[in-house]
Amino acid sequence: MENNTNTTPTTTTTTATTSKPSNSTVSRTVLLLMRVLTFVFLLVALILIVLSKETLDDDDDVYDNDKPEIKFQDIHAYRYMISTIVIGFVYNLLQMALSIFTVATGNRVLSGDGGYKFDFYGDKIISYFLISGSAAGFGASEDLQRLSDELFELPLISFFGNANASASLLLFGFIATAIASVFTSFTLSKKAN
Repeated sequence: MENNTNTTPTTTTTTATTSKPSNSTVSRTVLLLMRVLTFVFLLVALILIVLSKETLDDDDDVYDNDKPEIKFQDIHAYRYMISTIVIGFVYNLLQMALSIFTVATGNRVLSGDGGYKFDFYGDKIISYFLISGSAAGFGASEDLQRLSDELFELPLISFFGNANASASLLLFGFIATAIASVFTSFTLSKKAN
């Protein structure tokens, strides 16, 4: 018996399908990025303000050999600014650790609604702390620099320049935390439905 069936080889083509990352993966990654940015901004702001000091020079030798220094501790608004930086820094370190764990494993440490509410309310409260510290630093720098120039004729440009740079970085930290807050708002609203 002869088999006269014509067999042709079949070719199969496979097309590679690229899968998009899920919205939750993108959200978690952006959230981690915002936490890292906030960490960097707050760290540099803390270093700048803590290292800010300037020796008061006087051409008349009123101070003899013991020339006074002005430091951040001498100005209450700068101490408040440092307090907000430290509080934001500690909160951000905690959130970074939680975010890294979530991105790495896909599971949340604080599961349930309590974890999402902690993220949501924590980001809101800390962002308000950061913006208030930034505003206090800017206000104090502006007022004190004007006073030192007009009344005492003491140019403390580098001291107030460092304080303004620190307040600016604190403002950027606020912006990064506010963006993170938007993502935690979306996550909380999705979990509520």
